[in-house]
Amino acid sequence: MDQVPGSAGDHAAAGGPPGCYRHPDRATGISCTRCERPICPECMVSASVGFQCPDCVRDGGGTGPAPESMRPRTVAGGVVSADPRLVTKVLLGINIAVWVAVMVVGDRLVRDLDLFGRALTPSGVEGVAEGQWYRLLTSAFLHEQPMHIAFNMLALWWLGGPLEAALGRSRYLALYLLSGLGGSALAYLLADPNQPSLGASGAVYGLFGAMAVLLRRMRQDMRPVFVLLAINLAFTFFPGSQISWQAHVGGLVVGAAVAFGMVHAPRGHRVAVQRATCAAALLVVVVVVVLRTLQLTG
Repeated sequence: MDQVPGSAGDHAAAGGPPGCYRHPDRATGISCTRCERPICPECMVSASVGFQCPDCVRDGGGTGPAPESMRPRTVAGGVVSADPRLVTKVLLGINIAVWVAVMVVGDRLVRDLDLFGRALTPSGVEGVAEGQWYRLLTSAFLHEQPMHIAFNMLALWWLGGPLEAALGRSRYLALYLLSGLGGSALAYLLADPNQPSLGASGAVYGLFGAMAVLLRRMRQDMRPVFVLLAINLAFTFFPGSQISWQAHVGGLVVGAAVAFGMVHAPRGHRVAVQRATCAAALLVVVVVVVLRTLQLTG
């Protein structure tokens, strides 16, 4: 990175990037992922996502727990945790546990948990339109084929860890669940109500969208994510693939929108904006589901 003479104020006044907080004469476009102060290459300390400044690294390395208000924060304002993959591990465990249960119980469990709008089953008319709204969420943790769960869990591990570290546990969990619900809602709205669907792909595509937003926010190379996303979308829309493109697109859009609200929320109103973003995403899901239910039952 080029070094530009002048103070931080000079850079800002000229409309250029700010100066490093420790070396004001060095313009930089990189910020610490914890405190968001500008840092130059000499001050950058590599982290799981982005870079941290020396002060945050030193403050985060103490032997005792710091007060909540003094603990280092992620780029989205979440508290930096000792295990940045804990929620990802729990989500992996739930998906795998449900898959094992399907292997043991068989098709009956799949019929009880998968997503479909409204259809005649051996137990009568069932589906989301008949009040079984839980299928919007349970189907996002349901898999049958080994390759299906393998690909989804690999993507969850690859994308989930960095996103959890960047957002914090509660924000990351909200992102994952809302992405899964967004994918289910669009599938419920547009797919054949008799056609069942299942899988964590909607939530995983939401993580793809969130990762693209995060990398852009951190000014990092977005090409690897875009290439992998393009490959997956190509498989999604490949003729005869029998993949629920509605769930993929719904999850992708909701994940990107929620992540944008989280990482671009102004610091002075960060929590309020992030909560409003999540509430708006959930409201859209509810409205879509209600409208589709009225359509199928009216």
